[in-house]
Amino acid sequence: MKEVEPELRADARWQLIERITASPAFQKSARLRDLLCFMAERSLHGQLQDLTEHRIGSAVFGKAKDYSVVEDSSVRVHVRQLRLKLHEYFDGEGRGETSIVEIPKGAYTTLFRPAEPRTPAILAPALARYGPRLSLRLLPWVLVALFLTTTLIAWFRKPVFAPPPAPPWPLAALFNPPNHPVQVVVADVNYGMTRLVDEQPVTLERYLSPAYRSGEDFSSAHPSAREARMMKYLSGSLLTSYADLVVADTLVRLSGNSRDWLVIRSARELRPRDLEDGSFVFVGSPSSNPWVYYFQDKLNFQEREGVVGESLKYFQNLHPKAGEQESYHGLVFTGSSGEDYATISLLPLANGRGSVLILQGLQQEGTEAAGLFLADAGDRQRLQQALGISGTPDQPVYFEALIRTKSVAGAPNATSIIAARVIHP
Repeated sequence: MKEVEPELRADARWQLIERITASPAFQKSARLRDLLCFMAERSLHGQLQDLTEHRIGSAVFGKAKDYSVVEDSSVRVHVRQLRLKLHEYFDGEGRGETSIVEIPKGAYTTLFRPAEPRTPAILAPALARYGPRLSLRLLPWVLVALFLTTTLIAWFRKPVFAPPPAPPWPLAALFNPPNHPVQVVVADVNYGMTRLVDEQPVTLERYLSPAYRSGEDFSSAHPSAREARMMKYLSGSLLTSYADLVVADTLVRLSGNSRDWLVIRSARELRPRDLEDGSFVFVGSPSSNPWVYYFQDKLNFQEREGVVGESLKYFQNLHPKAGEQESYHGLVFTGSSGEDYATISLLPLANGRGSVLILQGLQQEGTEAAGLFLADAGDRQRLQQALGISGTPDQPVYFEALIRTKSVAGAPNATSIIAARVIHP
C-alpha cells in the first residue's frame, strides 16, 4: 500500500482502521488488509467512484483492466470474508472500540458509526434520571422492574420458529472452532476443458503458474486461431458445474446456524498460503479441481487416468481389504447411464490448524451423489456405523469412504457404501 498522508493518519477513523489491520485476525491475510485500507481510504476521501467491483479488482487484486466481474467473483468473495473478519474483530479484541466499521451488503463503501453502549437499554433511562442520587433503597425496586419488563418482553417476543440446528456430523468438524469461515472450493470447469483441448495432464504446480493461467502454456507451438480463442476464453473466465452447485446448496442447508460462515470460492482463486489455516471443502476430483492433488498422498482411493480425454477414469484401491476390488471404474462420460463412484474424505490440514472435506466423483454424477449422501441423515448414520463411531465425536474422526451410485441419464440415485477407512494422522 502507498504511504498515507499526514491528514489521513491523524484521522481517528483511519487510526481505527490501522488497529484493525494490526490485529491477529488480519495479520494472516495481506489481501484483506489491502482491501480494507483501499476501501476505507477512498471512503474517507469521498472518492466513491473508485469503489466499484471492477476498480477494486484492478487496484487491489491486479486484475486486467478488461476483466469481467460477471465471470470473476474474487472481489465479492473477499469483501464477504472482510465483513466476517470485521465482525470477528469487534466481537473480540475490538469490543472496547467507541466506533464500529461496517461494509453494507451490496456496496463497497466503508461506514463508521458509534458503537452501541453496553448498558442494558431498559436500565439506562433509570440511571440517567436518578444519576448518582439513586439510593440503595430504590435500587432493588428498579432491578425488580427491570426483571419483570425483560421477562414480559421475552415472553411476548419469543420466536415462533426454532433456531437453525447446528451442523451435523461430519460437517461439525469443519465448524470447530465456531465463527470461523469454512471455504467451499468448487471445481474449475475451465481447467477440465483445457486438459481435454490440450490432451495433457496438469500438475498443481503447472496450474498455478502465470503462463498456464494466461493461456500461454499450450502444448501446440502453433495453435490455430480457433484453439487460441478457446484457450484465451478458458484462461479468463470462471465456470463450474451443475453438480458443484448442488453440493454447494446442500452444504449451505446442512450448515444450519453456521451458514453465514460458509464462503464459496473457485479453485482458480485459491493460493497455497490460503491452506495454512482454516477449514475447507473441495468439490470435484483432481481432473476438475487440481487442489485435491494436494491431499492425494493421504488417500487410499486415488483417481487414475490413462490418456487424457480417451481413457476411462477410475479409483485405484491402494490397499484392498477382503471383498474389495483393486479398482473401481465409473461412467464413460457425464450424462450417461450406469454406475459411478465417489469418495467422501475428512482430513486434517498438514499443520493441524483446520480440517478438509473432499467430495470427489469420477464424473459429475458421482460428485453430486456425494453431496446428496451427506444430506441424508440415514446415509450419514450408515457411514458412522461403517466407521465404528456414533453420535458427534468430541474430536474430529478423520476418514475416507467410497460410495457407488446408479445414474440414469445424468441423474444419480440409489447410493450405497462400498468401503470405509478411519484415517489416523
